[in-house]
Amino acid sequence: MPTAIAVTSTELVLPPQDHQTPTAALLQHPDAQPLEAALADMQVLVEQHGYVVAVYPASISAAHERRLHTIRAVLESDRIALLKLDLPPLGVAVLVRQLRQLSICDFSAGVVASAARLLSHYIYAGALLNSVTRLDRVPVSLKTHAKSWVPGSQFAVLANPTPQLIKIGAGAGDLAGPEFGTQLAVAKGQLQSDWVTGTLAPAWRVEGVQEVALPPDSAGWWGTSKLIEFAAFLPNISIIYQLVSSVRREICTWCGLELIGDRCGFCAAPLGSAENQNHAHGVLNA
Repeated sequence: MPTAIAVTSTELVLPPQDHQTPTAALLQHPDAQPLEAALADMQVLVEQHGYVVAVYPASISAAHERRLHTIRAVLESDRIALLKLDLPPLGVAVLVRQLRQLSICDFSAGVVASAARLLSHYIYAGALLNSVTRLDRVPVSLKTHAKSWVPGSQFAVLANPTPQLIKIGAGAGDLAGPEFGTQLAVAKGQLQSDWVTGTLAPAWRVEGVQEVALPPDSAGWWGTSKLIEFAAFLPNISIIYQLVSSVRREICTWCGLELIGDRCGFCAAPLGSAENQNHAHGVLNA
C-alpha cells in the first residue's frame, strides 16, 4: 500500500492531475471530532498503509496542532510523521499534491516525508494584494505601508522561496520567477484583477494555469481577504521523481528510516555526521 498522506483541511487537497494520484486523509479539528474517534481513524490509517505523513500549515490553530501531537504520543507510533510547513496555504496544498504523487512511487515512507523540504524549494508561492498593512509574513518597509493607503493600490508579494514585494505599476521591476518549467495554481479571493493570469503567468512562462478554490486560511495568512493567491510548481511526476531520486539517501541513526536531505521526516533527528549534513544541505539548495 502507498504511504498515506494526511492533511488538516479539505481545501489542502487539490484536484489530482492524473488518475493515479490518491486523495489525502483528513485530520479534523478537535471541535469537530472527539479524541477517541481521531485515534481510531489514525490507527486504521497506520494499519492500512504502514506509514502516515501528516502535513499541516504553520498557521493552523494551537489546539489543532496539539491534537496532532497528542494522537502521535498516545499511539506511541514512530510510523506517523508530522510535517509543519511555513508556506502560504496554497503553497502547502501544492506540496501536498506532490507528496500524494510521490506516495505511489517506489520511494520509502521516510523518503516521501523528507522530500517535502526539497520540493518546497521549487514552489514559488505568492499573492496579489490590495493592501499590505496587515502583512507580517514578508518584510514590508514603512514607505510601502504608506503606499498601501492609496486607493486602488495593488501589491505583488512572493513569500517562497525568496521573499519579495513590488507595487504594481510603480516601475519596481518584476517578481523573480522560476527558471524551470512550471504550472501555475491560482486561487481567487475578493480582489478583482487579471494581473496574475495576464501579466505574471506570461512573464514566468508557465506551461498552464489551473484555477483552484482559495484555502480558508489564506485571508489570515496574507492579512486581507482582497487577494489572489498563486503558486508555481513542478507539475510532472516524472520530473519530481527524478529530482527526488537524484538526492543521496541516508539512513536515520535514530529511527532507522531512509531519508534525503539533512533531517528525518519522521523523528526530526538530524544526520549524525557533519559531512553528511553538509552534503545534503548543498543538494537542497542547488
